[in-house]
Amino acid sequence: MSQAEEQKGGFLEEDRHKYTDLETVESQRNDLTAEEFPEGPYGADLHEATSEKSSPWRIDQHPPNTYTYENRELHAGISRDYPGSHPTHAYVDGDEEHGLQEE
Repeated sequence: MSQAEEQKGGFLEEDRHKYTDLETVESQRNDLTAEEFPEGPYGADLHEATSEKSSPWRIDQHPPNTYTYENRELHAGISRDYPGSHPTHAYVDGDEEHGLQEE
């Protein structure tokens, strides 16, 4: 892709539609895969600026959160079986900003 195809702010210019594809299709497009060695190969310069991505970002792309379930809706309201385990981060109505968890 040429520099002319890129939008300001580092995002790709794309035609946005009112409706989106199936959630699994959108997930394949927008959920990035975690890097095995995000700091680079052995002996690489540690102070080199890395963007974690070699191509421009799409507007909805995001890196994975490795500490939560991949499909939060599927696990919402289900407690983990092991006592003292990490919370599932299943929030009411997607209200992650205010931290209101389901009861």
